Amino acid sequence: MTYSSLLPQLESIARGAGRVIMDVYGQDFAVASKADNSPVTEADQRAEAVILPELAKLIPNIPIVAEEEVAAGRIPAIGGGPFWLVDPLDGTKEFIKRNGEFTVNIGLVENGQPVVGVVFAPAMSLLWAGSVPNLAYAVDETGNRRPIACRPPPSSGAVVVTSRSHNDRETLTRWLSGLDSPSIDYAGSSLKFCKVAEGSADFYPRFGPTCEWDIAAAHAVLRAAGGEVVSFEGMPMAYGKPKFLNADFLARAKRDD
Repeated sequence: MTYSSLLPQLESIARGAGRVIMDVYGQDFAVASKADNSPVTEADQRAEAVILPELAKLIPNIPIVAEEEVAAGRIPAIGGGPFWLVDPLDGTKEFIKRNGEFTVNIGLVENGQPVVGVVFAPAMSLLWAGSVPNLAYAVDETGNRRPIACRPPPSSGAVVVTSRSHNDRETLTRWLSGLDSPSIDYAGSSLKFCKVAEGSADFYPRFGPTCEWDIAAAHAVLRAAGGEVVSFEGMPMAYGKPKFLNADFLARAKRDD
């Protein structure tokens, strides 16, 4: 089995989850709060119910760490082997706002790094996928598939993508002061990673907590497109951490230094 051989099935699974998300999106829906006060909707739960059995069939006996399962206290032991990270609806706040900037995220981690991932934005009918070492592509709403790659950031005028809903403005402003004439773009959910992966943005700095399932799929796409996720001290992001929590990070084109 190669990582790339998983992508057609993962695309299909993500699109299936997207269909049930859009079924809910087109109706009135209730919003509940989880123990950490983050919002959850029927769409989150129904999408995860689509994804989990399909992943279990795709590669049996690999642990699946999924956001709503974890919220319910069902956390598998990941041991030292590969495991899935699933966010069935990344960007629930964007879903609630009905701005379309939410995604289905399915990523596979091996040896502490994401190796294959699919990110699907069902309201936009856009999909990004990647497998290491270097297969990364986007699929548009017409089904047209194109290869994607990070671009070297310019010395002046770099595009920095950030969140509308999670934005530490003061810290971001301080970080931007180290760049020459940067411009700001905004995107929800893991779409920010995808912008860096396809070369429409140069940096995605994140200040504040995230969970591993929020970023694993998009990190895999970014890696395959020639990018990396590091701490602000330059240390690579690793997976399988306690409680699957991430510290601040920076997504960018991979540096050789």
